[in-house]
Amino acid sequence: MKLVCFDWGDTLMRVFPEEEGPMATWSRVEAMPGAVAALEALAGRYRLAVLTSGGDSTEAQVRAALGRVGLGSYFEAVILSRDMGLAKSDPAFYRQALAALGCPAEEAVMVGDSYVNDIAPAKRAGMRAVLYLTGPDQAGSPETSPGGSSPDAVVTDLAELPRILAGW
Repeated sequence: MKLVCFDWGDTLMRVFPEEEGPMATWSRVEAMPGAVAALEALAGRYRLAVLTSGGDSTEAQVRAALGRVGLGSYFEAVILSRDMGLAKSDPAFYRQALAALGCPAEEAVMVGDSYVNDIAPAKRAGMRAVLYLTGPDQAGSPETSPGGSSPDAVVTDLAELPRILAGW
């Protein structure tokens, strides 16, 4: 494994539904539990990237939001699916992002909280995938989503990632 890709909203940073507009301008932002510990442990051992739809944010705004919680310096790239004209649920987004990063799919893993937008399309693109279960309102699951691709691992705390990746 050479490249670890992360979803942004509710994987690296908590989404507050009451906030509007780009996350960088929200009155309240916070990193998800275990994000700092995971990134500190992974930095230097793996290349790190954010693969996201971006919501209302541009790449610069995603980077600014990450910077507000001390996560900005860890990522060599932030790639937005909409900048490529693709849905995040489309495996072509993951293939194009990996091509832009110069990394074969078999050397990359996607970490995200949505089976539909993170796990299934990344697996169909040839990547490994780690499902981050953030709570009972989990966005999609293998049982309720098309695609039939199971995650390679499931975590409930991002701090579990370094141990899992080291075992691959």
